[in-house]
Amino acid sequence: MAQHCEGTDHMRSLTALKRIIAISLAAGLLATAAVAGPAAAKQDTGCMQAGMSTLRSAGLLDDVARDGISIATAVSLGVTVRPGADISGVPDPIRLPLLLADHRAGENSLFIYPWC
Repeated sequence: MAQHCEGTDHMRSLTALKRIIAISLAAGLLATAAVAGPAAAKQDTGCMQAGMSTLRSAGLLDDVARDGISIATAVSLGVTVRPGADISGVPDPIRLPLLLADHRAGENSLFIYPWC
């Protein structure tokens, strides 16, 4: 009988621990959402979608997804460096995830995209 009680106590401890972990994770996610929420709301996803459409129309989307896009190619599509932006650390070619992130940055982007 003592073994049954110990097992029950152990199960209760595990259940309580799982609840504490779940509550902690939920609190962490809520805190992250509260901090990231306003920043995420300011992301310019419309600009990003227009950029993908531009790449698709130019027949470049697959190549850019695989290999990135050279700055020279981006310039040929009408992209310009935002005044005051330092692009010295930008890799050439620019990988798609970085390109999409810059599109979502809106007025904080390094480049100005004519389709945005």
